[in-house]
Amino acid sequence: MKITPILIFLFSISTIFSQETIFKKYDSEILNEVRDISIYLPKNYNKDSISNFPLAIVLDGHKLFDLYVGTSNYYSYQDNAPEQIVVGIDMKNTRTKDAGYNIITSELTPDSKDFYRFIRDEIIPFVEASYKTSPFLTIVGESLTANFITHFLREKYAIFNAYVCLNPSLSDDINTQIESYKLSNLSNEDNTFYFYIAGNPYANDKKLAKIKKFATYMKTVDVDNFNVVYDDFSDSPSSSSLISEGISRAFAKVFEIYSGITKNEFEEKIKNLSPPDAISYLEIKYLDIEFLFGSNIGIRPADVFAIEDIILDKENGDYLDDFGKMILKLFPTSEMGHYYLGKYYESGNDFKKALKQYRLGYGKMNLQDPNADLFYKNIERLLNKEN
Repeated sequence: MKITPILIFLFSISTIFSQETIFKKYDSEILNEVRDISIYLPKNYNKDSISNFPLAIVLDGHKLFDLYVGTSNYYSYQDNAPEQIVVGIDMKNTRTKDAGYNIITSELTPDSKDFYRFIRDEIIPFVEASYKTSPFLTIVGESLTANFITHFLREKYAIFNAYVCLNPSLSDDINTQIESYKLSNLSNEDNTFYFYIAGNPYANDKKLAKIKKFATYMKTVDVDNFNVVYDDFSDSPSSSSLISEGISRAFAKVFEIYSGITKNEFEEKIKNLSPPDAISYLEIKYLDIEFLFGSNIGIRPADVFAIEDIILDKENGDYLDDFGKMILKLFPTSEMGHYYLGKYYESGNDFKKALKQYRLGYGKMNLQDPNADLFYKNIERLLNKEN
């Protein structure tokens, strides 16, 4: 199903008011003024005492905040992205001052340098100290502020994991600027980075040429953990619709690791793996989800079933033991690990150990679960064999 701006808007209206949005006047020492910020806390923030939540900093918050929150809600509802804490910075009357730069040299103005430090040294530390944030940070900008966020690539140690540049208004030497940042250093970090660029076919020829040139250059950056996506939106029905669709497409890329295993992912990355490599792939996927997004979401049965045939059909099912142990290591409360251990012992005719595993798994299930009766049939089958 295609995610349209209207769908996101309606979803946002139906959900955002059931969550908590804090409107705060932040007294900035760096800017020497009070700034309006909005802080969105997702619905499970106060219900979940264990998880942390990725943080998104949304510039131009006066027009992008609700749109980003709506998209975040939609994707998390579909289990295609984690719930996020979203901070919108109102720039309605200050964006030219906050994000200004020299059109020739790309150099930020003195005011925009202060705004840069305001985000880096005040807003992010404040939110991280006040709320349960995970290490995964996103920054979003549109037009002038989309150019501004590229300057965060200069940091010796990356602050953000994801940069969402919507319809950027770029300086003349943006490519030279980026080249000076030595993005190859990102390869030394045990992390994953995303850079998303949304073009604008309705822009004037000069702006459009800059965006295309910039996108072409960024896609030549050869760093394994730095993922660049450019959408030219040549089929976009209007300039305004590409902003909402751009945020949606950025979500699809930035949080692809969070989503369940797709058909394409299976065909391209898993299908031809050996059983131990398939087990390792699934284990790393869920460890990355927990590390990056602070979410211990429990193993998705569909992801387990996606690699089940590899485990069963290759090498005579000898890796059922490792498969079950991997699931129990990651998710000790799941019954699925015991199920595969039970199958392993049963295939070796060790019915006593198999029965023990099936009983342990059944004991972890909610008896209202429609699969509980099916699971119990494994116990009945082995009890009949014992008799």
